[in-house]
Amino acid sequence: MTVVTLGPEGTYSHRAARTVGDDVDFRQSVTAIVEHVAGSTDGRGVIPIENSIEGSVTESLDALAEYDVAVVREIVTPIRHALLAQGPTFETVASHSQALAQCRNYLEREYPDVALEAVASTAQGVERAREDSSVAGIGHPDNAGGDLQVLAEDIQDQSSNATRFFVLAPAAARSTGGGKTSLVVYPDANYPGLLLELLEPFAERDVNLTRVESRPSGERLGDYVFHIDVAAGLYEARTQAAIEDVEAIVREGWVRRLGSYDIEHVVE
Repeated sequence: MTVVTLGPEGTYSHRAARTVGDDVDFRQSVTAIVEHVAGSTDGRGVIPIENSIEGSVTESLDALAEYDVAVVREIVTPIRHALLAQGPTFETVASHSQALAQCRNYLEREYPDVALEAVASTAQGVERAREDSSVAGIGHPDNAGGDLQVLAEDIQDQSSNATRFFVLAPAAARSTGGGKTSLVVYPDANYPGLLLELLEPFAERDVNLTRVESRPSGERLGDYVFHIDVAAGLYEARTQAAIEDVEAIVREGWVRRLGSYDIEHVVE
């Protein structure tokens, strides 16, 4: 089974994907990963969903609302950022936009005059640093080697920096078993008290909400899709009843059950 994730080799997504399978293939965007899984029969994809410092990965949320896939597993891994370069002098730091943001304080303090360049992945920034002595990259310290040196380790602003990754499968692999469930809700409506109505069915049944986030639907200004995580499985009667109530509220829209899953903590 091939696992598709963000490339090139050496990204944090790649490190997470190796816990799912040994045959790892790469794509240049989260959307391409989700689209691939949605169109496959037995493929798997690994995408970042949320970082403890910078919050949710909006491209991932939007892709999960666009394509019908299943979430079958959650992987939480600590993020250890290092500054990698061929030497102590460079003009640009290149990395993924989230990595740059996660190291903002360090970069402003130590390299206030260096240009910051957002690229598609941490590994792509590291490759740029490997090819160009005027560029430094931010990535896992294991990516050093050859001419590329570790100038500083653990440069993230918070020592508790960690990222949640979703393991995706085709929609047919969706499971009702697990300690956590993710939903996407599109009300196709907007009126006072709507969000309260959507959340009350869970509160009434003592179902804990672990994440609620809105994203623009793209249909019109002020129209939103809601991403909801709950600490309960779809197999539970209380979860089923709460979702049925939500579906009754959003009759003009839809509710997508991404599936139930368990959480795995991976330390590398």
